Amino acid sequence: MRALRATAGRGAVACAAAPVPRRSLLLSTAAAGAAVQSELPLRLTTNATGAAAAARIRASATFAGADEALAWGKKDNRRLLHVVYRVGDLDKTIKFYTECLGMKLLRKRDIPEEKYSNAFLGYGPEDSNFAVELTYNYGVDKYDIGSGFGHFGIGVDDVAKTVELVRAKGGKVTREPGPVKGGKTVIAFVEDPDGYKFEILERPSTPEPLCQVMLRVGDLDRAISFYEKACGMELLRKRDNPEYKYTVAMMGYGPEEKNAVLELTYNYGVTEYEKGNAYAQIAIGTDDVYKTAEVLKMFGGQVVREPGPLPGINTKITAILDPDGWKSVFVDNIDFAKELE
Repeated sequence: MRALRATAGRGAVACAAAPVPRRSLLLSTAAAGAAVQSELPLRLTTNATGAAAAARIRASATFAGADEALAWGKKDNRRLLHVVYRVGDLDKTIKFYTECLGMKLLRKRDIPEEKYSNAFLGYGPEDSNFAVELTYNYGVDKYDIGSGFGHFGIGVDDVAKTVELVRAKGGKVTREPGPVKGGKTVIAFVEDPDGYKFEILERPSTPEPLCQVMLRVGDLDRAISFYEKACGMELLRKRDNPEYKYTVAMMGYGPEEKNAVLELTYNYGVTEYEKGNAYAQIAIGTDDVYKTAEVLKMFGGQVVREPGPLPGINTKITAILDPDGWKSVFVDNIDFAKELE
């Protein structure tokens, strides 16, 4: 099915996907060559209905049925750990994030044998705060962001001051400060050196400034159901904007004012988007990757990396694609804590 061009709604711009370099991250702790993004399908539809879903539930060795699986998922200690994406100049991007957006460089590493480097940045320690993981693949200076990825959200005390700082440092301001369409919250939009958009929101004294990852989906109700059941998230709020022909849903593991959330956006009439090769995935903590994989399979997740330890570092993970083809990696909480020691 041919992708529909997004001509209306929340920042939707269709563009063709470019080939992905061979070296790419599976998640924050994996070697760059552990997965090749281009081998994964860009568009997926869930088949977790009827006989197929029933067969998966019967085949589960862990749970007696869907209700038990859902109950376990709600009790699991989950949170958004970090979001992974690729950049063309690591030092340039680090400089922009620290000087313009006020982030801290939390850690950085170079893996010459795998020909990649990465850096983790955020507003607090990784054991309690959401972070970004920037990945630089040797010799690759440009990526296609595609039309499906939307933006990252950052909460600040004063949007206007942040925008002026970005402008003074040579950053690109794409939307001047002002009330959000259909609301009162003051926002602005800026772009980083690679073209990733950041929504700057006026949210004074927030404990989690890096507060949103926005992705576009082709069927909002389907996406909400998947993230509720398969991933154990809560629907925190949903807002329809018929005047601008889009609907958004905020999903997460805790109150929006205290935690990073996933913002799912549906633009009226647009069912598919090009993923590009720049954005990679979100990493989510879990107490048990094996049980998590069982639940994900029950409720329509396509497991693209079966649960188990990563070679060399023994961190246990499992990786899945949602019905729209967006990737999430679940990481064992204890193993992740050991990585940070």
